[in-house]
Amino acid sequence: MRHAARETLPRHLHDHAFAAVVLSGGYVEAGDTGRHWMEAGDVLLHQSWESHLDRFGRRGAEVLVLDIADADASRLSGRIADPDALARLAERDRAAATRRMLAELAPKPMAANADWPDLLARALSEDPGLCLGAWADARGLHQGSISRGFRQVFGATPVAFRLAQRTRRAISAVRVTAEPLSLIAQDCGFADQAHMSRAIRKLARTTPAALRRAA
Repeated sequence: MRHAARETLPRHLHDHAFAAVVLSGGYVEAGDTGRHWMEAGDVLLHQSWESHLDRFGRRGAEVLVLDIADADASRLSGRIADPDALARLAERDRAAATRRMLAELAPKPMAANADWPDLLARALSEDPGLCLGAWADARGLHQGSISRGFRQVFGATPVAFRLAQRTRRAISAVRVTAEPLSLIAQDCGFADQAHMSRAIRKLARTTPAALRRAA
């Protein structure tokens, strides 16, 4: 995929897991897993039903997109030494390119330029039950200002971001455990099982029972 200089992709949803390998240029992605500053050689792994927005730099970007399994995205991000060689392999055999990318993926240091929206996104990811008012008060920030500032960065309000975290956590539990749905709803911070089911249907366009059967 080739993206123009200064291009912006509004927040959007991906149904399937994939890896984004930056071949040239760079961009900033802000989504369900936080904000990521991407440049050539960087790889960002996405699970199914993640949402994010992308803002491309002054040189635009060329990105190789490879299909992966949800389990492969547990590492979230990394770097590869020779993205051009990976692109050439993908032209012949995309499955082989995916295997090589996962095998050669090296850790990428955490970005040091985090601001309060990044800290809030991280806190909501770790604890989807986080009280936004208490978080704002502890940092001397007004809750209304937090909502506006967070939305400017992530394309979603903190409340919507928190619901997405709860829902994706519930989807994972539904797919990989045999725990009763009512307990999963409780553990993930939903009011009840029906509340969780509505959230899952809206995000994944299917029911918890269907997700479990498919898994």
